[in-house]
Amino acid sequence: MASRRRGRILAFQALYSWEASRNPGDPPAPLVPETIFDFSWLESEKRDALDDGTRDFSRLLITGTIENIKAVDKMIKAHLKNWDFSRLNRVDLALLRLSAYTLLFQTDMPPSIVIDEAINISKEFGTDDSFRFINGVLDSIRKTIQDEQNSESGEPP
Repeated sequence: MASRRRGRILAFQALYSWEASRNPGDPPAPLVPETIFDFSWLESEKRDALDDGTRDFSRLLITGTIENIKAVDKMIKAHLKNWDFSRLNRVDLALLRLSAYTLLFQTDMPPSIVIDEAINISKEFGTDDSFRFINGVLDSIRKTIQDEQNSESGEPP
């Protein structure tokens, strides 16, 4: 498995763990337990097999997502059609957060790759319909970001 793909999966799993460990009354961006970043939650042989590039990329995604959680969640909420944010299952939520962060803040990453990776990860870890839902929300976010960029540059939508 490619280093970047593995890094995305690790970041997704860490964000899932972070969300699962939070209490409902926690502030939007609580302190992150060090165990999220040291990957101690991974089986030791998988943790030992991680290269530095994969670890660093994953940590970048985790940190960026959590540091920007308010903006990320706001964007996701704005693109949920007939669905309540509080009803999102944790797998879909973690994957949407990771991918929305990447679309919003890692502008050097082509949106099609971000969405394709999210779809593939959702097929592996989500429900049978997760990939359709993830695709719809992320594509809507992509279009909004693209429209905003076009209007800033004076290009037609």
